[in-house]
Amino acid sequence: MINSLKTRSFKLFHKHSLPRWMVLLIDLTVVWFSFLVAYILRYNFDVSPLSVSGALNQSVLVLAVYLLFMLVFQSFAGMIRHTTLRDTYKIIFTTASALAVLFTLTLLSRISGWNAIFNIPLSILLIHSVTVVVLLFCFRVFVKMFYEFATSTSHKRKNAIIYGSGDMGIVVKRLIEGDTKSNFRIKGFIDDDRNRQGKRVDGYPVYSRHILTKEFFENEDISTFIIAINKIAPLKKKEVIESVIRFGCEILDTPSFDTWLNGHLDVKNLKKVNLEDLLGREPIILDLEKIEQGLKNKVILVTGAAGSIGSEIARQLTRFNPDMLILVDQAETPSFYLQEELKKLNPKCNYKVIIGDVTRLEVMDHIFKRYQPTIVYHAAAYKHVPIMEVHPHEAFRVNVGGTKNIADLSIKYGVENFVMVSTDKAVNPTNVMGATKKICELLVHAYSTRTDIKTKFITTRFGNVLGSNGSVIPLFNRQIADGGPVTITHPDITRYFMTIPEACQLVLEAGFMGNGGQIYVFDMGEPIKILDIAHNLIRLSGLEPDVDIKIKFMGLRPGEKLYEELFSDGEIMLPTHNPKISIAQIQEMDFQTITRTIEKILGSLYKLPEEKLVEKMQEIVPGYRKQVEVLDI
Repeated sequence: MINSLKTRSFKLFHKHSLPRWMVLLIDLTVVWFSFLVAYILRYNFDVSPLSVSGALNQSVLVLAVYLLFMLVFQSFAGMIRHTTLRDTYKIIFTTASALAVLFTLTLLSRISGWNAIFNIPLSILLIHSVTVVVLLFCFRVFVKMFYEFATSTSHKRKNAIIYGSGDMGIVVKRLIEGDTKSNFRIKGFIDDDRNRQGKRVDGYPVYSRHILTKEFFENEDISTFIIAINKIAPLKKKEVIESVIRFGCEILDTPSFDTWLNGHLDVKNLKKVNLEDLLGREPIILDLEKIEQGLKNKVILVTGAAGSIGSEIARQLTRFNPDMLILVDQAETPSFYLQEELKKLNPKCNYKVIIGDVTRLEVMDHIFKRYQPTIVYHAAAYKHVPIMEVHPHEAFRVNVGGTKNIADLSIKYGVENFVMVSTDKAVNPTNVMGATKKICELLVHAYSTRTDIKTKFITTRFGNVLGSNGSVIPLFNRQIADGGPVTITHPDITRYFMTIPEACQLVLEAGFMGNGGQIYVFDMGEPIKILDIAHNLIRLSGLEPDVDIKIKFMGLRPGEKLYEELFSDGEIMLPTHNPKISIAQIQEMDFQTITRTIEKILGSLYKLPEEKLVEKMQEIVPGYRKQVEVLDI
């Protein structure tokens, strides 16, 4: 019987809602009816001395005044089923304003002898105003209660606790309670403000973070932790996540106000926290004016534009509306997706996506000749260490040969700035990929020593970026989704990490620093153990490492280091005005010597056996020592 009533009521609420005009009509009916009731109450239910026609005429006046203020305060505009305290305020403001006007008219009519219609007993006005507030409030509460009864479901909801009892926390709490499809049941708030702890906010208790223990989560059956603080500091957010991640609960984050859909938050907007949130990195402060001036009215070419770094550089560049953006990549499908993304991101940006291989000089020459770029961001490269270790010829052809082509064309067509994206694997390299990138660094630096050119050559060097194509994060996520095991080469292996957006922001700023020839090294923070990343990703998935998901150690792969470095042996670190960017001062290499050596290798590249090619690279990079033994666990 009850379930049948619920079902019918739910269908009614699902298909229909009271239109505003009907709510207004109901409210006016309540006002009119309450006025007559007030008359009867005033005269103790003795209606014989009443003038019925006089009371009816006065009721019309009361209706007109109330209608005016209902329209002013829009007390009928909200959805009755989602009545909040603000709707109650509107009713009170409407009634108080109408009462004040009717009081004034009554007093003026008594002083000036106006028509009796304006002379309403003050006691009746007071009784009426109180009755109106009570009835309108009760009407809304009844509809809201009936709606919650109709939409209450029998499915099990997950107990959730909200971190933050301020405005954002209250918004999230009301959002969850007002969404019939929500799978959450709020159990309370967590807040660091001692003035709020131990009290109740919007009907729920507020606890301190000290209560967050395994016992608390088990006793209260908490399965979801929601962060609901606007503009929370990265280090604070990291600290909060780390304090609950070990309890195996789902951790959700509330997006900032500017990302809410049409200015409104939806339960679907609550997203799982990312591994980036556990880096705790402070936001980068850029010299936006300098970057904007440097990019203004410029034609900018980005190679490797469909890759992780190149595509983010492209996104960042659209903010500055350059004269034209030329995006070159040999990968057709990723280039298509980049084009579609940029259409939505900034339709006003003038850009062109071109399919092209940086190693094909004639193709690149055609692009440079046609578009005459003034700034080049060279991000095209092969980067996967294990794959390049068994394909050294391709690594040299693309990474070194491609860089030389783009650098030569930049000089030929008078490019102002050439910015190359390098990697920390170029530091004291032990693998083919790192060695080729080190050769690129030396080559670009050699170009910068030429005095007969106007092109400014700059190199940027940073470590791993979270979420890039082929990086460890997507791999771990896929392994976790498949039920494990998560494979790690060595329990002690560490890497530097930063997010793709912050790496690309620093690339843009470094492009307009100095006079050329510098290798700018980005502050990557502290190195992170890959094992810790695996543990955190498993826990962020609501699972327990080595219980739900096994971790398997595979041994270091050929060319792989236990740890990465940001500066080579003998390199001197120099500061810049940006604390997140330093300069690696390297030994200069003669331009003629290195270019002749590279050209000679490229000219007979596939005639060289792998061992001979590695020897040639070692001659250019004395610090390169190919690692042939794989460390076992």
